[in-house]
Amino acid sequence: MTRAFDYVLAEDGLAEVVFDLPDRPVNVWSRAVLGEFEDVVAELAGRDDLSAVVFRSGKPGSFVAGADIEELAAVASAEDAYALSRRGQDAFQRLADLSVPTVAAIHGACVGGGLEFALACSFRLASDDDATKLGFPEIQLGILPAWGGTQRVVRLIGLQDALTLVLTGKRVGAREAERMGLVDEAVPAGRLLDRARDVARDAMRGEVLPARASGGLARLVERNPLGRKLILGRARKRVQQRTGTHYPAPYRVLEVVEIGLEEGMAAGLQAEAEAVAELASTPAARNLMWLYRRSEAAKKPPGGVAGRPVRALGVLGAGVMGGGIAEVAAYHELTVRLKDVDLARVADGLAHAARVARKAVRRGKLDRREARDLMHRISGTATYVGFGRVDAVVEAIVEDLAVKRHVLAEVERELPETAVLATNTSSLRVDDMASALSRPERFGGLHFFNPVERMPLVEVVRGGRTSDETLATLHGLARDMGKTPVVVRDGPGFWVNRLLFPYLNEAARLYAEGVPTEDLDGALEDFGLPMGPLALLDEVGLDIAAKVGKVLEEAYPDRMKPHPLLHRLQTTERLGRKSGAGFYRYADGERTEPDHALRDELGLPAPAAGEAPVYEDAYLVQRCLYPMVNEAARALDEGIVASPEDGDLALVTGIGWPPFRGGLMRWADEVGVARIVERLEEWVRAIDPRFAASEALRERARWKDGFYGAPPPAEEQDLQPTFGSGF
Repeated sequence: MTRAFDYVLAEDGLAEVVFDLPDRPVNVWSRAVLGEFEDVVAELAGRDDLSAVVFRSGKPGSFVAGADIEELAAVASAEDAYALSRRGQDAFQRLADLSVPTVAAIHGACVGGGLEFALACSFRLASDDDATKLGFPEIQLGILPAWGGTQRVVRLIGLQDALTLVLTGKRVGAREAERMGLVDEAVPAGRLLDRARDVARDAMRGEVLPARASGGLARLVERNPLGRKLILGRARKRVQQRTGTHYPAPYRVLEVVEIGLEEGMAAGLQAEAEAVAELASTPAARNLMWLYRRSEAAKKPPGGVAGRPVRALGVLGAGVMGGGIAEVAAYHELTVRLKDVDLARVADGLAHAARVARKAVRRGKLDRREARDLMHRISGTATYVGFGRVDAVVEAIVEDLAVKRHVLAEVERELPETAVLATNTSSLRVDDMASALSRPERFGGLHFFNPVERMPLVEVVRGGRTSDETLATLHGLARDMGKTPVVVRDGPGFWVNRLLFPYLNEAARLYAEGVPTEDLDGALEDFGLPMGPLALLDEVGLDIAAKVGKVLEEAYPDRMKPHPLLHRLQTTERLGRKSGAGFYRYADGERTEPDHALRDELGLPAPAAGEAPVYEDAYLVQRCLYPMVNEAARALDEGIVASPEDGDLALVTGIGWPPFRGGLMRWADEVGVARIVERLEEWVRAIDPRFAASEALRERARWKDGFYGAPPPAEEQDLQPTFGSGF
């Protein structure tokens, strides 16, 4: 059997342990690997000829990528989670207890259990290139570092920096890690191993690295019990503001850290294990782990087909979307040629890209040199000069079919025959544009979401004549731009906008019925969405929503007819955030308060005092979301997405569906599809026939399978619907 760990011992007693997990692209901790590690540490501890140890990875671009997510997701009980936590803590404590110096030589990803492993070593050195990132992503999985990480990191780098790492899942490079004291030295990758050996040999002789600064006044405050309580109290307020009560893990982190600081390391480790035992079985953790696994699966090429690499990208249209696409592509080191009809518009697009880059500098994602290099990778033009050398083109011009057909046919003549062409349309059919092209097999859709630099999703649209290679190339381009690609079939609105419109349309109806803006949006925000539907309409742009609504109404006139309110909004010159007015007022681009004057402008009678409809939050959530569930069943049966998993991932990454709920269809299964059908039929009788449950949804209720289950064998079928637990 091939071992994950191997080591050689030099004559001077320096052991070099290599972690190289067979048949895996990266090193991860599993129960089997942890068992082998325990054996290696025990063997090292028993050697009289051992003087120091250097740990390194055998993987070229990764140190240790944490625990095996499949094993984490399969933890069956709180007892199992507790036992696994204690086992990892004990293994790393035995490493920390070795009587000789230990050095972690870190190159590449060092996250989660990988960082906890490194923290148990005497010294940590890290390569200072872009590949090396250190952090604790566990909070994004609904749990917390469970192998001593919450205790060791606080003692090493102080409370404030430790809380930033653990509570946010932030990953830092080697230089920032050195500043924080997370690593002892950041060194060039080519010198990493030699320097690690030197540090180990110096430590053999009792020579240690110079002590790092203690953190000044901040660390003095942390050493005071009152100061610690102040810091932890502020952290609790920030957690409350960011997550409310939907995510229990951050609160448990604060409790565990406080116990460790007040009662000692042993008590902290015990609290850590108890916390992860509780958290691992929560719905939030199960859903977040499912989303992580689904996101990783989405990175694989569709159908296993290899696409062509894209190194040079053309972007047509230098508006907000085009400028954003150009900036994100350049950020990921693609060469970009940005074109519009005149140089003034090109300059606007370059200015937008530069503004996005400056924001990245302010957030610490780029330094000034990197931002300058990014902009140097983007060039602008009002002609097609340079398009003969690009590998792909993304069109992001006005949402007008005739104009798009003309421009796409024009640019196709300028491209190499191997180049692929994509449209960034949000609602028009790809096939309606493909008919204007001579090479429709090399054409598809890349639907980015606004703002491009922040929204993770890209819908990769397969038209009727899009080839497998083109689809794989577009999928790979989206992935290489740091996006989450989800393949969707061509159709009006594709997946996300098709489901989003019934949600927004129903919100407009509720507003017209007199529901106050803050009540409606507040109900959906309390449910977990990042903003309510009326705020989202402002964010998308009321003009864009109207255009998408028109396309969907033409395709589905029986159920997608926009409420007259959305049409009347066009007469008010309100476009939402970008115009400074919509359902809300805006100051310097920031939302302030609901604009109650809007009702008068729309001719809607303002309810008299005490006469506004009083709907429970649960009812408002159902009215907005159940039509989405109904449309999801239809679109899924039409094959717009390949599976509920793909559809739910798209909604989480595209509209900010609350990750702790997993996805729209996972949530619908928890509520009970039959219960949703029953409620829709009640609304048909009480409100309007538009709520009629689709046959696709009825079928899923009839056989009790919902979206994620499978129909039972024929002999076990029960024709009576089953009602799940709902609100």
